[in-house]
Amino acid sequence: MTVLVTGATGNVGRCVVDRLLASGAEVRALTRDPGSAGLPAEVELFAGGLGDAEPLAEALAGVDRVFLFPVPESTATFVARAAAAGVRRVVVLSSMAVEFGAGNAIGQRHRLVEQAVAGGGFEWTFLRPGAFATNTLAWAEPIRAEGVVREPFPDAQQTSIHEDDIAAVAVAALLEDGHAGKSYVLTGPERVSTADQVRAIGAAIGREVRLEAEPLEQAKARMVAGGVPAAVVDTLLDLRGADQDLDEPVPTVEQVTGRPARTFAQWAADHADDFR
Repeated sequence: MTVLVTGATGNVGRCVVDRLLASGAEVRALTRDPGSAGLPAEVELFAGGLGDAEPLAEALAGVDRVFLFPVPESTATFVARAAAAGVRRVVVLSSMAVEFGAGNAIGQRHRLVEQAVAGGGFEWTFLRPGAFATNTLAWAEPIRAEGVVREPFPDAQQTSIHEDDIAAVAVAALLEDGHAGKSYVLTGPERVSTADQVRAIGAAIGREVRLEAEPLEQAKARMVAGGVPAAVVDTLLDLRGADQDLDEPVPTVEQVTGRPARTFAQWAADHADDFR
């Protein structure tokens, strides 16, 4: 079978590509800049994005299954082209925020994608991960430069998930039967505080990393300056500062893949070189 991976150069998408190749599937990737994608030679590359109708149609020709990185503004184009191409199965990288109610800006964007795909006539599976462990890569530069992390909620806890655990569930849903019509909430195996995450990274790189409390307004300004939309920043910080009942460990990764989700300490060990 042929699988198209969108968002193939992202943290989760790249793991999906590697796992699909290891399974023997034929893999295509739609990417804005094939020359700098850095994907394995076995991947057939197509230049373009989800909103580019003609390149998208070329990439979808003969494709049976798609891993969809959500771009709400381009979802209608994708659904129309994928249906016309005869795509049978779509696995969407959505978000746990869909379950937090209509007022959540992140959840609303992903909800729109889910609704469009569900109405497209495909076999669909929605992956709804909580906090990505890779979010802490934003700390890499200050850790390398100063050995410090600045965050507004040192005691906030999250069930951060390893990106390859998300990919493992995605590939199971793409290649195996029995996942159609299911929405999978995905988490790591434990709640871990910001302080414990910082300690785990320090242990992984073999040196102490300090955690300093950051004023909330300063954190907002830093995140907006980094390119995160203001509404998304407000949502993220509200979630970090609140005790979310939905943000509890769930065993979905193990139920789908047969092995437990990896701890944040394991993720930090896998990514130690990013912080050195």
